[in-house]
Amino acid sequence: MKPKGLLFDVNRCQGCGACYDACKKEFNNPVTSADFLKDRLSADSYTVVEEYGDIYMRRLCMHCEYPTCVSVCPVSAFEKTPEGPVVYDADACMGCRYCMQACPHMIPRYEWDSLAPRVQKCVMCHHRVVRGEETACAEACPSGATLFGDLEDLKKEAKRRLEAEPDRYYQHIYGLEEAGGCNVLLLSPIPFHQFAYDTALPKEPLETFTMAALEKVPGIVAFSSVFLGGMYWLTKRKNKIAREEREQNKAENDDR
Repeated sequence: MKPKGLLFDVNRCQGCGACYDACKKEFNNPVTSADFLKDRLSADSYTVVEEYGDIYMRRLCMHCEYPTCVSVCPVSAFEKTPEGPVVYDADACMGCRYCMQACPHMIPRYEWDSLAPRVQKCVMCHHRVVRGEETACAEACPSGATLFGDLEDLKKEAKRRLEAEPDRYYQHIYGLEEAGGCNVLLLSPIPFHQFAYDTALPKEPLETFTMAALEKVPGIVAFSSVFLGGMYWLTKRKNKIAREEREQNKAENDDR
């Protein structure tokens, strides 16, 4: 299977929130805001629609081609799949939150209110993609603002739109080169910094800088591996105990 991706075009977005609702439904996430336009990324909201005057921008994981979250995770909880999405294994997570610090797009969110907290983010409906289906958000979009398809085809389509209608588009495809490139591409009529997207990211993959730094501190890395291994065990132990306590309390309440 060729790598897949998403192309979001601000010019075609009606601000209806169909993508937001579809994502909530697909992952059985609760409603976190009475007005979807006021919602922000959270452990229960993997994508949001942001209002900027009379135009709308989506925010979700960019699914970097060289994801820094994968390179910094000490327990390999993140994985860049051949299909394109960057997925996450909650069972492997130790809760260190290095991914949150390393992500150039500031996407991962933490379950702060949970007794067994995990990181959450968009996984580009990987379970649907491997079945040959499009993402829930793309399927639900009534205006074609969000397109799903082969990444290379989406790159060509984005370039075609810029060339065909130069007056309608800011002449840049966000995600094409940022941090080594992404599987999510954005088109807009205005500069992307006006949507609070980081426009100063290097073109080189950020994992290159991460590995270069780690190579210079082998002693620290060796110590960190042992330390983090211990912390991983303690975290899993704490979560197991918390889960057992919740189950016991529930059983006691049910018996009353």
